[in-house]
Amino acid sequence: MFYIFKMHHNNILGTVLAGGKSQRFGEDKSQVNLGGKLLINYILDEIIDQFNEILIVSNNNIKFKKSEKIVLIKDTKKDLGPLGGVLSSMKWVKKNNKNFKWISTFPTDTPFFKKEIFQDFINKINFNDGKLFFIKSNNKRHNIFGIWSIDLLDKLEKDLNNGDRKVELWANSVGVKIINMEFSNIDPFFNINSKEDLEKAKNLLSND
Repeated sequence: MFYIFKMHHNNILGTVLAGGKSQRFGEDKSQVNLGGKLLINYILDEIIDQFNEILIVSNNNIKFKKSEKIVLIKDTKKDLGPLGGVLSSMKWVKKNNKNFKWISTFPTDTPFFKKEIFQDFINKINFNDGKLFFIKSNNKRHNIFGIWSIDLLDKLEKDLNNGDRKVELWANSVGVKIINMEFSNIDPFFNINSKEDLEKAKNLLSND
């Protein structure tokens, strides 16, 4: 059973991490056409009504659905991976004197993710219990679907400067809390890393 998302969580900034090089895919996969729609727009369509503002962090001049809520920014430092994108979004909050206390991160390559999952995730979190929360489903941890406290900014910047890059290891070091969720139909966290994955997604869409 899903719960109603309460907008007292308007202190959360939605952030789509689109800065990946897509080395395995061979091109910027956020711009790939899937079922007549840009891949990045699948996640944007699901989260657009969940936030007052959404950042897209990308080092490319990408296309995406137009909305006054959505802002495109570049990484403050390139080639730092997803953690660099998180840091860039936190720095944007500080630079622009925004009141957000949390960052909610999403990838660009999960076309089957639904807003109800995010709503359920939020409602299962005790925000007084930690500064970082990840989803785990079917025994797999999803390190890009996270809620990050802005209070982590200084430590994240320091650790990135010291060479940390792996999301999972860094998250463990700050005591990440795991929210367990289970799904029995199409895996909402199915992500597209290869052309074969894209074909599989097309087949799943056509059979949906």
